[in-house]
Amino acid sequence: MEIEFHDRKREIEEIKRILSYRPDSIYFVYGPINSGKTELFRHLIKTLPKEYMVFYISLRHIYVSKADDFLRILFEVKNKRMNIKSLVKELIETYVPKEIITPIGRFPIPKNVFREIFKEKAIENVFVYLESLLMEVSKKKKPVLVLDELQKIDDVKINGPLIYELFNFFVGLTKESHLAHVFAITSDSLFLEKVYKEAMLHGRCDYLLVDDFDYDITVEFLRKYGFSKDEIELTWNYFGGKPVYLVKAIKNKHRLKEFCEEQLKLRFSQLLDTIYEVEKNKELFDGVIELFKAINENEVIKYTKIDDPLKFCVKRNVLFVEPVNRIVKPQSRLDLLAVRKLLQEL
Repeated sequence: MEIEFHDRKREIEEIKRILSYRPDSIYFVYGPINSGKTELFRHLIKTLPKEYMVFYISLRHIYVSKADDFLRILFEVKNKRMNIKSLVKELIETYVPKEIITPIGRFPIPKNVFREIFKEKAIENVFVYLESLLMEVSKKKKPVLVLDELQKIDDVKINGPLIYELFNFFVGLTKESHLAHVFAITSDSLFLEKVYKEAMLHGRCDYLLVDDFDYDITVEFLRKYGFSKDEIELTWNYFGGKPVYLVKAIKNKHRLKEFCEEQLKLRFSQLLDTIYEVEKNKELFDGVIELFKAINENEVIKYTKIDDPLKFCVKRNVLFVEPVNRIVKPQSRLDLLAVRKLLQEL
């Protein structure tokens, strides 16, 4: 049984509204882990009008330890000599949106040009080539650049931090030349804060939250797959509106109660291992427990600063920081239940 993409009408309308104007800002697409950010863009890309050309680059399954690793991912090397005009002409003629969702770079480049760029080891040459390519594409199409799991290059350096150079390039594409729309997708909201500060993006970026489904959308989604009222309530109580768990619940509908309990036991076990990582660091351990107690009591709390306990919980995907409203909440309903169980056990 294929489980279809479900109701992201608000987010899709917002992105299409953004695309209808000339590029003038970098958009951070963020949300809790497994909230459906990548799936949203997979669906969107396939349904965009023909006037758009999307370059989608995912770092999800790519190991990036140095700048060269990342820069090579950006390109699809062509084994022939071509100038940019003929390259873009071929690209437009063969462009198929449903085939672009891959971890492989989608910027075509002749092999001889690729070798020259990397022989000189100058990142400026990479950006000059990309800008020239996008400039040529923009004569026929509206370029859209989507980078998924961009936090994986957080610590990569080339002279200075690569992320700084990259976002300066994005500012040039959007705010200055209005050449291409740029969307950076991430589940790591701490990464957003760091990039915002280090790349000096004030007035140059905007945020688009892709959160878990609310209760009404969850009910609508599960009803399509024959869930009764009791089954819906059981699923919501364990998983909330987390899309990835809703899909798993549908696949395990025949043993739903057992499946829900298994998932909670597994998440509790993982959380227990996580907390034991810091049991010898009393200050950090106590800080994490106090944070858990606050989440247990209120579910959603405000934060004033990102201290070590909060950073630890976010990096371990237990809590999620929402930087626009400065709130902290569990990554999922399942995480909240696991935190409560942990506090009872301790």
